[in-house]
Amino acid sequence: MWQKTIKNFTQNPKNDILSGLTVALALVPEAVAFAFVAGIDPLVGLYGAFMMGIITALFGGRPGMISGATGAMAVVMVHLIAKGNEVGEALATPIENLGLQWLFITLLFVGGIQILAGVLRLGKFVRLIPHPVMMGFVNGLAIVIFLSQLGLFKENVGGEMTWLQGTNLWLMLGLVALTMAIMYGLPKLTKKIPAALIAIVVVAAIVIFGKIDVSTVGSFIKDGGGDGLQGGLPTFQDQIFTLFYTIGDHWGLIFSTAMILAAVGLIESLMTLNLIDEMTETRGSGNRECVAQGGANILNGLFGGMGGCAMIGQSIININSGGRGRLSGAVAAVALLCFVLFGAPLIEQIPIAALVGVMFMVVIGTFAWSSFRILHKIPVTDAIVLIAVSAITVWQDLAIAVIAGVIMSALSFAWKSATRIRARKRIKDDGTKVYEIWGPLFFGSTTAFNNKFDVSGDPEAIEIDFIESKVSDHSGVEALRNIANKYLDAGKKVTLTHLSPDCKEMLIKWNPEFNTIIQDAIDDPRYHVVTDMMDAEV
Repeated sequence: MWQKTIKNFTQNPKNDILSGLTVALALVPEAVAFAFVAGIDPLVGLYGAFMMGIITALFGGRPGMISGATGAMAVVMVHLIAKGNEVGEALATPIENLGLQWLFITLLFVGGIQILAGVLRLGKFVRLIPHPVMMGFVNGLAIVIFLSQLGLFKENVGGEMTWLQGTNLWLMLGLVALTMAIMYGLPKLTKKIPAALIAIVVVAAIVIFGKIDVSTVGSFIKDGGGDGLQGGLPTFQDQIFTLFYTIGDHWGLIFSTAMILAAVGLIESLMTLNLIDEMTETRGSGNRECVAQGGANILNGLFGGMGGCAMIGQSIININSGGRGRLSGAVAAVALLCFVLFGAPLIEQIPIAALVGVMFMVVIGTFAWSSFRILHKIPVTDAIVLIAVSAITVWQDLAIAVIAGVIMSALSFAWKSATRIRARKRIKDDGTKVYEIWGPLFFGSTTAFNNKFDVSGDPEAIEIDFIESKVSDHSGVEALRNIANKYLDAGKKVTLTHLSPDCKEMLIKWNPEFNTIIQDAIDDPRYHVVTDMMDAEV
């Protein structure tokens, strides 16, 4: 594994380094903004982005994918941090920023849960996510990224954030448009350097040397209440181990928040991994990514970062800029830390408009425009799922949207499968009526299966043939047992043919007399009957 990792670092160093620098610039306002959302210091968000980025770049399951502090996780942290601060103020000896310390403690559990998910190989379940859910996720996330950028079209006037107007608005729009134009046109001339990086440098140079008064990274941080980017190295948070006593009766809040954060982080990371797989036509390891995400979140808890997960916007910037290897993610993380340690005065001069323009191009590249063309061509249920997932992603969050989409798709599949069961009927020369079952027999199709039979009107000899069917679960076996018992109770002879060994065993276990009515044949199928969730094979 290590030989492959080292080879990945040396495959395309120039593109990886340049794309990593581009991503680092785009990470700054995102990490700062999400820290403000969570109600913590911007440096905590930047440290979180650094630690998430470096660990997942080195040990994650998807080279080229970028992780950092994310909005999806930030909104979950808000209540925990607020409650912790409230408890800290109410203590006999008040503790300042106790909510932040509770967050660090929670991240230790988040990491443990995510590592456990990787060890149990739960990452493979992302492969079960239907394509309409994937398209809805991409569209919804593109809309969320777009809407998040609109907040940057505001300025601080008298301590209140108001929408830009007049000259300031036109300057902002002009610089955004220039950034987008460079990113659109430069690749047509050369692809040797990332268009996003050149666009940021050009627009920043125009603003700095032209002394144009526009919103910059520095002003954005100060408008949000921060002091600036300048900081030191992350430090070990040994005090969290002495603050467990402050949690008291609030362990339920800690564990529930940890579960939600772990779930949101893994869902967003694995979905992003799946998307990058499609873009690069390669395949990452979901289980390895789970372990890396968990390790990174534990490190955040120990060294004072806000935690996070994979970032679809920055990942797409990286891929589009030519970053394919682990070096790109590592460079982005290290460059971000260098900005904090040494480059804060320079980075704070970068105009927000340049970064907004980059993110707008990400939105255009992320949105699945083909979904408009195929909406009237795909099944109605798939179209509903696609639209619903997009809407729920914007309305609620990614995790809820994906879970809802998977449930909707599963119910749709179950309904369609339930209507497919058929029974072809014929009479043998000896007068035996044969029911040739076609289609799956499972919990959703048992009612339709029962309706195929006429116990009172059928002749004295009945054969139920499953050569073209499959008894899929416990409900299917129970339905078959019940219909066979009805014929036996009516004094009629019934024969069951072409059942799997598993199905036969279950029927005989419940009704030993079925040993005489089940017919063995050389062409009996072999499949497993799912009796509980632990039996499911993925």
